[in-house]
Amino acid sequence: MFIIIGYVIIIGCVVGGFALSGGHLAVLFQPIELLVIGGASAGAFVVGTPKKHLGATFKAIPAVFKGVSLSKEHYMNLLALLYDILGKVRKEGLMSVEGDVENPDASPLFQKFPDILKDHHLIEFICDYLRLMVSGNLNPMEIENLMDNELETHHHEALAPSHAITRVSDGLPAMGIVAAVLGVVHTMGLVGQPPAVLGHAIGAALVGTFMGILMSYGFVGPIGTLMATYVDEESKQYQCVKVTLLASLNGYAPQIAVEFGRKVLFAAERPTFSELEGHVKKK
Repeated sequence: MFIIIGYVIIIGCVVGGFALSGGHLAVLFQPIELLVIGGASAGAFVVGTPKKHLGATFKAIPAVFKGVSLSKEHYMNLLALLYDILGKVRKEGLMSVEGDVENPDASPLFQKFPDILKDHHLIEFICDYLRLMVSGNLNPMEIENLMDNELETHHHEALAPSHAITRVSDGLPAMGIVAAVLGVVHTMGLVGQPPAVLGHAIGAALVGTFMGILMSYGFVGPIGTLMATYVDEESKQYQCVKVTLLASLNGYAPQIAVEFGRKVLFAAERPTFSELEGHVKKK
């Protein structure tokens, strides 16, 4: 919603300012310039983006307009799930959660938190490391190193759509210049025509540069930046899981381990100590 509002403000201020200065709005309507800029940018996007990232980029664009749904309630449920798992481990031993890890969809522990359960990547991350804790002889430092490597890979892959859109944004001003140069070439072919005809052709050419810059910094560039921001926010839940599980591995009680996880959250989504304590006990 805020993206649409921002776009309306951009268009209103740019077009409105042009109109208030005495400009004729019809001059800005140059569909051929848009075809050149948009088509060339789309082609460069296809050429410069690996096939495996094309689909991810097309999926990421609608997600940006929907916004991030990771609220304080989401993180409280995540920490409550980890609290329940670690509490069971502390009371009954690591082997007691083996069945929950192998089939989380049928686990009473996971079924209490359907919003967490539907995030298959997050559930897989939790279960993979619980499985290592159950069946492996890795020490906390080895598991932490493995987690860091996996999170780095995940973050790198998740940022691919943002980088692809940012590259398109960076190239749009140049594509605008391409359209402008083509317009100038066309104008050169009109030498000898009345000044009004030449002026219209030159104005149309300059609109290409204007469109390329505006589309880059006003429309496409902010989307790429927003994608990267959302990736950082989405990655925070994995860091929360990592810190909580490592705290448990180092011998901290479940109440203290989830406090470790709470501390790494962004301030806007971080519950207070009292809020989290009440939530995990209620669940």
